[in-house]
Amino acid sequence: MKGIHSYDEEMITGFERITANSPDKTALIFLGEKFSYKELKELIYRFANALYELGVRDNDKIMIYLPNCPQWIIAFFGIQKVGAVPVPTSPIYTPSEISFQLNDSGAKTIICQDTNFVYVKEAFPKTSLKRAIVTNIADLLPWWKKIIGRGFDRIPQGNVEKGEGIYFLRDLIAKYPANPPKVEINPGEHLAYILYTGGTTGTPKGVPGTHSSMVSGLKDGYDIIDGHLSEGDMTYLVVTPLFHHAGISMLLQVGLTLGNQAVIMPLPLVDAILEAIQKYRVNIFFGVPALYRMILENGRLDLFDLSSLKYCWSGADVLPNEVFNRFKKLTHRPIYQIFCSTEAGQLALSPLDQEPVERKLGKLIPSKKGKVVDPESLEPISPGEMGELLITSPFLQDYWNRSEETAQSFVILDDKKWYRTGDYVRMDGNGELYFVDRRADIIKHEGYRVSASEIEAVLQDHEAVIGACAVGVPDPKVGERIKAIVVLKEGARGIGASELIAWCRERLTPYKVPKYLEFRDMLPKSKMGKLLRREIREEERLKTEEGAPKG
Repeated sequence: MKGIHSYDEEMITGFERITANSPDKTALIFLGEKFSYKELKELIYRFANALYELGVRDNDKIMIYLPNCPQWIIAFFGIQKVGAVPVPTSPIYTPSEISFQLNDSGAKTIICQDTNFVYVKEAFPKTSLKRAIVTNIADLLPWWKKIIGRGFDRIPQGNVEKGEGIYFLRDLIAKYPANPPKVEINPGEHLAYILYTGGTTGTPKGVPGTHSSMVSGLKDGYDIIDGHLSEGDMTYLVVTPLFHHAGISMLLQVGLTLGNQAVIMPLPLVDAILEAIQKYRVNIFFGVPALYRMILENGRLDLFDLSSLKYCWSGADVLPNEVFNRFKKLTHRPIYQIFCSTEAGQLALSPLDQEPVERKLGKLIPSKKGKVVDPESLEPISPGEMGELLITSPFLQDYWNRSEETAQSFVILDDKKWYRTGDYVRMDGNGELYFVDRRADIIKHEGYRVSASEIEAVLQDHEAVIGACAVGVPDPKVGERIKAIVVLKEGARGIGASELIAWCRERLTPYKVPKYLEFRDMLPKSKMGKLLRREIREEERLKTEEGAPKG
C-alpha cells in the first residue's frame, strides 16, 4: 500500500505523496463541496505559512477547538508543517474546560469556530493565550452557497469582536502564499499532538505522541487492510470526532494516506448520515455502538439505500451482539472492531479475512506488545483467563506534566515500560484478544468479577429494551450488589422488572443476574455517545451514603 512507508516519516508525508501522484482526485467532501488533494495541500501550506508569519515556532502548542470540518484538517497538518504541536479538543467544551487544557498544555494560540469565540474570549484573561484564529463553518464554501445557507438560516454564525491577537482564517489563507518554511523534524522525538483523555476517571490528562508513534499504528494497520480496501476509489464517511485518536487515525488510515475521498460530517445526525451514505455511495464507515443503534432505530431507515457499504468498524465501547446481528441483517455486512487507547494509540483491528466474532479484537499490531495479568499482583495469568491488558511499545510517553498520574498508569516490568490499559480482556493461545470490560466497569460481587457490559448486552437483546446500564452498588455483605437501569423502547407496554430479571436468569450465570432493576427515560452519554456508567455509579454511591445510619 502507498500510505506511510517508514517510522522516520512525518505525519503529513503520506498525504503529500498521494497529492504528488493524484493531485486532482477528491480528498474531502464537506456540505456538498469537493476539495481535491492539490487544493487541500495548498490550503494547508498557506495556513502553515500564515502561522509562521504570526510568530508560531518549533514545538509551540496550538489548540484546535473546532468540529469536524476541512478547517480542522488544514489546522492539524498546517500546525505540524511548521514544527508546532496540535492540541485538539472538543468543540463543545466550556470556558473552564478549555482554560484548563490551554494552561496545562501551554498553548498560546487557539483555532476556533466563530460560534464558540465567546468561550475563547472568556478564556483569554485566565490563560497565556496570545492569539485566536477564528473561522466560520462555511468559510471554505463558494460565496453563493454561503448566501443560500444564511438565507435559510442553515449556517450558524457567532459574533467576533475584532482586536489585537484576533485573526480570521479566511483572511490568512488569502494573504499568505503556499510556501511555508522548511522545518527539520525528528519524527522519533518531535510531538505530533497532545490529546486529552475525556476525564471519565478524573481530571483530563494530556497524552503526547510523536510522529513515529502515530505513523507506527498507521503502518501496521496497512498490513491488515491490504488486499481488502482499494486505493483511490473508495469513500469514507467521517462521523467520529477528529479530536479523538480513533477519529483522526481512521481518517488517515483509510482515507487521506490512501488517496480515497472522505465525506466529513460536522454533526452525527442520523438522517444526514443515511443521506450521505446513499448520495456519495459510501464504502467505509466507523462509529460507536450507540450510533449504530441510533441508525437501526431510525424510523426512516427503509427509505435509504445502504448497499454501497463494504467495511464498517465499531470502537470506543462494547458492541452488543444484538446490534451486530441487526446491522448485518440490514446491510449484509459485518461490523469489525477497532481497538485504540489515547495513551497507547492504535492497538488492534479485526482481521478482514475472517467473520467477526463477538468481542474478538484480533491480534495486537506488530509495533505493540501485550500481556494479560492479574490486576492486583500484575502477575501473568493463563491463556483464556480474564485479566487486565498491559501494553508496551517503543513509543509510550508519560502524561504531560503529570508525574503522579504517570506513576499510577505506567509500570516497569521485565525492564520495560508498560501501560495499564484498564481493559479486562482474555487472550487465547494464539494471541487473539477478546474484550470483556473496562476495569472501572467490572462489578465485584460475592468474590466474582462480573462484566457490566455482559449484563447490558443480555438486557438489550430483549425486544422491548433500547438501552441498559449495569452498575455495582456498595454492600459490605457481598462487596457490590448488581443493579440494572433500563430504558424501554417507545411504545413498549406491560414489561416489568420481574420479567427482565427472569430473562437474565435464563441467559446468565446466577451470580451475574441483577438483584435490582430500575426504569428510566434515558441514560447519561458522553459527548462521543458512550454510556457514562460512572455517573450512575456516583448516584448510587450517594444514595447509599445518604441511606446509611448516622453514627
